[in-house]
Amino acid sequence: MANTMPIEYYQQLEEIQAVDFVIDELVLYLDTHPTDQNAIQQYNHFALYSKQIKQKFEESYGPLQKGSVNIRQDYWAWSGPWPWQV
Repeated sequence: MANTMPIEYYQQLEEIQAVDFVIDELVLYLDTHPTDQNAIQQYNHFALYSKQIKQKFEESYGPLQKGSVNIRQDYWAWSGPWPWQV
């Protein structure tokens, strides 16, 4: 599939994926080190950052997943490529 979205779309999507990967790794670490305050702080930081960048993405390009808040108010409209097309 040819890239049909602006480059910023793919850059933001890649950043979301990278941050969510960090969160997944921190969760795995915290499963075995639940009292590590540094890891807890990192998790809280990245969880908040993930929420912020996803909100920014969704404001520009629409929902990332089912259940996302659609700021545009056209709830049933999907404005970009389907998630499996990027």
